[in-house]
Amino acid sequence: MARMNRPAPVEVSYKHMRFLITHNPTNATLSTFIEDLKKYGATTVVRVCEVTYDKAPLEKDGITVVDWPFDDGAPPPGKVVEDWLSLVKAKFCEAPGSCVAVHCVAGLGRKRRGAINSRQLTYLEKYRPKQRLRFKDPHTHKTRCCVM
Repeated sequence: MARMNRPAPVEVSYKHMRFLITHNPTNATLSTFIEDLKKYGATTVVRVCEVTYDKAPLEKDGITVVDWPFDDGAPPPGKVVEDWLSLVKAKFCEAPGSCVAVHCVAGLGRKRRGAINSRQLTYLEKYRPKQRLRFKDPHTHKTRCCVM
């Protein structure tokens, strides 16, 4: 069987937050996927597409898998955005510097020209932050904002 050429994971960092954008693995490529997650220290995977692999091997290695599927090429529904922001706030307040991995169907948008479609671009242009990631710094008792 020919091996599929998959794009390499891409790490995005902002302050004390790290995100890993990856391809969508299959059961056949799961061991390599887990190796990549461990290499970057990702302890949570958010999959925003239909299930294509068994998450039990990841959970066995201490990696949490969260499923928030939505239509490919569409902007995320409000509930997914709210859940995402809650996860990010909890994760990075609890463990600054940790890594959250995210993947959709193919992950091609990070390397392919023209991959962001007009619906997604319009969503990003109209998006307005609502300060949902504000948290108190336990050392200074001041309110700080992580992101958005």
